[in-house]
Amino acid sequence: MAKPVQKAQRAREFAHLGFELRDLLRQFLQKKFRENNIELTYEMQQVMVCLWKTDGIKQQELADKTLKDKASLTGLIHNLEKRKFVKRMEDEDDRRNKLIFLTTAGKKLGEEVQPWLSEMYSLAGSNVDMSAINECMKMVQKMVDSLRSA
Repeated sequence: MAKPVQKAQRAREFAHLGFELRDLLRQFLQKKFRENNIELTYEMQQVMVCLWKTDGIKQQELADKTLKDKASLTGLIHNLEKRKFVKRMEDEDDRRNKLIFLTTAGKKLGEEVQPWLSEMYSLAGSNVDMSAINECMKMVQKMVDSLRSA
């Protein structure tokens, strides 16, 4: 049985691998963006992915889904508006809320980027069994739950 110190060290190494994976995913997409002259950061792409799944969502919901604080999300949305990929509109049910919608250019960008996302995740999972992915997801969820309940 693993000692608590060994278990903590292993959890740290696991987390570091997660960070490394995130960096490699970021590099993969940034390379695609550069090659195709798309002015988009990885963080902007995270916002766009959420909108490609659910267009016209509240800014706070978008912040929750992207794990961004409201201030940094506001900046990302502003930059996406400057690039004409999104537009903000008042929520008719609650004027304090802003709804974020894709523009035609934002939808078109999604059509271009989606194949790269599929390629990236297919490549990332190519040498891993589906059952191993499922078990790892369960384990990570337990780790997240432990930290949230602390």
